[in-house]
Amino acid sequence: MAAVGAAVIAATLLGMGLASHMPHTAIGASTNISSGGNAHWAWNDAIGWIDFYSPGTVTVSNTGLTGYASSSIGPISLDCATSPSGNICGTSNYQVVNDGSGSLSGWAWNDGVGWISFCGGQNTAACPGTVSYQVTIDANGNFHGWAWNDAIGWIDFNCANNTSCSTSNFYVATQWVATGTVGTLESIPYDTGDVQGAQLDSVKWEGTQPPGTTVEFQFAVSNSSSGPWNFTGPDGTANTYYVPSAPNTPTPLNYSLYNDYRYFRYIVTLVSTPTSTPVVNNVIVNWSP
Repeated sequence: MAAVGAAVIAATLLGMGLASHMPHTAIGASTNISSGGNAHWAWNDAIGWIDFYSPGTVTVSNTGLTGYASSSIGPISLDCATSPSGNICGTSNYQVVNDGSGSLSGWAWNDGVGWISFCGGQNTAACPGTVSYQVTIDANGNFHGWAWNDAIGWIDFNCANNTSCSTSNFYVATQWVATGTVGTLESIPYDTGDVQGAQLDSVKWEGTQPPGTTVEFQFAVSNSSSGPWNFTGPDGTANTYYVPSAPNTPTPLNYSLYNDYRYFRYIVTLVSTPTSTPVVNNVIVNWSP
């Protein structure tokens, strides 16, 4: 591991000052599902509890859900690009889609019971059939409604759906909110100084993060200071992000994606609520030879 020099830029994003400098750490997953005791569970009468937090992979964004939940019948994959087996979109293309306002549609998959539909009654591919149902996310980040599977039936995302909260208080909640404002900043190219190419190891940021807000990163690498620049998240596509759980928390990067390149850039995305905005003072990217 090698500490490197510092390169600093200053910029403004949604009224937030941003800067970047450099001088390491192992690969991990990110989630913006609540860790609260009751706030990450869905229920099905046949298979019991479904945990959207403990796998550490489920992320809600403006475009959809990624990662997978855990259950007694195995993982429930929400997106073909981030399944437990990696990217399987070449053989099975699916995702639970978010329309940007918290209305979910599309499909999840489980090896034991097959397809799980998050929307129905509109006679479309994303919302099939004549029975009306849908999973939604409200302005506080709480899930509501039911999903459907032909083998096990209804999956309940909130005890308020059936007024059972007095005896069994559960729901799924996320830090993502539909009313949040999204702002991005694209960094200048940074030179690691390693002509043989360096390895990007981790990213962390310094600042403040009010509840309900998120700070997300994507990275691009090149052996030329002029690019080309292909910004990606953990799965190597532009559909995912590195999401540190809190300020001053190093988040490992996917080593295989950012290895043996001299130059790099990043995009930082800040998602705020109607009343709160994260403030990023510094972004620290660690690399090694």
